[in-house]
Amino acid sequence: MTTFVDRVELHVAAGNGGHGCASVHREKFKPLGGPDGGNGGRGGDVILVVDQSITTLLDYHHKPHRSATNGKPGEGGNRSGKDGQDLILPVPDGTVIQDKAGNVLADLVGHGTSYVAAQGGRGGLGNAALSSARRKAPGFALLGEPGGFHDIVMELKTVADVALVGYPSAGKSSLISVLSAAKPKIADYPFTTLVPNLGVVTAGSTVYTIADVPGLIPGASQGKGLGLEFLRHVERCSVLVHVLDTATLESERDPLSDLDMIEEELKQYGGLGNRPRLVVLNKIDVPDGKDLAEMVRPELEARGYRVFEVSAVAHMGLKELSFAVAEMVGAARAAKPKEEATRIVIRPKAVDDTGFTVTMEEDGLFRVRGEKPERWVRQTDFNNDEAVGYLADRLNRLGVEAALMKAGARGGDGVAIGPEDNAVVFDWEPSVTAGAEMLGRRGEDHRFEAPRPATTRRRDKQAERDEATEEFEGFEPF
Repeated sequence: MTTFVDRVELHVAAGNGGHGCASVHREKFKPLGGPDGGNGGRGGDVILVVDQSITTLLDYHHKPHRSATNGKPGEGGNRSGKDGQDLILPVPDGTVIQDKAGNVLADLVGHGTSYVAAQGGRGGLGNAALSSARRKAPGFALLGEPGGFHDIVMELKTVADVALVGYPSAGKSSLISVLSAAKPKIADYPFTTLVPNLGVVTAGSTVYTIADVPGLIPGASQGKGLGLEFLRHVERCSVLVHVLDTATLESERDPLSDLDMIEEELKQYGGLGNRPRLVVLNKIDVPDGKDLAEMVRPELEARGYRVFEVSAVAHMGLKELSFAVAEMVGAARAAKPKEEATRIVIRPKAVDDTGFTVTMEEDGLFRVRGEKPERWVRQTDFNNDEAVGYLADRLNRLGVEAALMKAGARGGDGVAIGPEDNAVVFDWEPSVTAGAEMLGRRGEDHRFEAPRPATTRRRDKQAERDEATEEFEGFEPF
């Protein structure tokens, strides 16, 4: 059964926003109390948060579909809908978030670091929020926006200062077990280690983490064996330690050829050429191993490596090794540029930025793209003529109609608002004031108009009586 997973594809869906409510206040002796429809609630977000207690992506391997809750619709009596609950997904430290094309969206390093993988939809406004002096009784409300839906790839890259690399059964797990308090599985057969093991080492005043990277064999960078699955865990390490087996039972292998092979795989993987390295000749407690270590050490030093002869089993040479690694880690940390304080950068929009674009496509269709027009379209109930007219007024005030005329659009031309896979398409009919002149003054109800003065009402009633008298006087009996 799989117990360690460091790469998964996750399908996340944020909650939809709740619809606004179109309602009129009703009360005894006040049959027309005005609009009182509440707003819809916001949909919940899907948020990835680094949790130090999580070390694998196994949970998301078994359950790759995650979704937040929807916002509740608004209700009459100016009652707004409840917001959807955010979905918090804990991930290991060092998780890289990518899209399916391989573009990095976020690199989550450090406890509490978060990333909003999918944003919840806005709640729609109720007719109470849409009312104004000009629109006293809107007979419509805005729809809630759908929540975001994304397919993302989560890839775990171990956060450690030092990576132990080498052939299977070279003694990496044994070495990390004696240098730190880690307790990895240890055996004398290849691929004993199936997951990266982390340990914390204290050498003097320096504390650093060390990782055992398993599965490096010839062809690992091309996917052979387990190497490709775990080479990514080397990327964050600032120091590489080659662990070479001086007591191997395979006649075609020796420490120098093993080192050349591992270096070639690291080169093929890429991005690791500038990492400082040192070499550990392990298993010198075996007589043949000690002799072989003394033979190859001059050649390794001639190549520029610092060489340490150790025995993880007999605890030989470990103190010198741990302090040497601590020195290299300290130098690597000092060489890193200091993190600058977080600065808030404000980039105001250009004065001529309309917030949308109008382009003419090859088939003669005019396409409108922009955050506001597309959002307004999603919020519109196209079964309600008043809501459609309200959308037309908003687009006109934004300048969409003027931009269409400037782009060469004529009456009857097709206009699409939104992307190709999800757009609203209609035949455009230009007008001076968009839909306002064609559909009248939308959202106004004469019943909500201010009452006329008493003298005016008396004159109107007298005029009605005089008109009735004139009709009666002209009546001829049989």
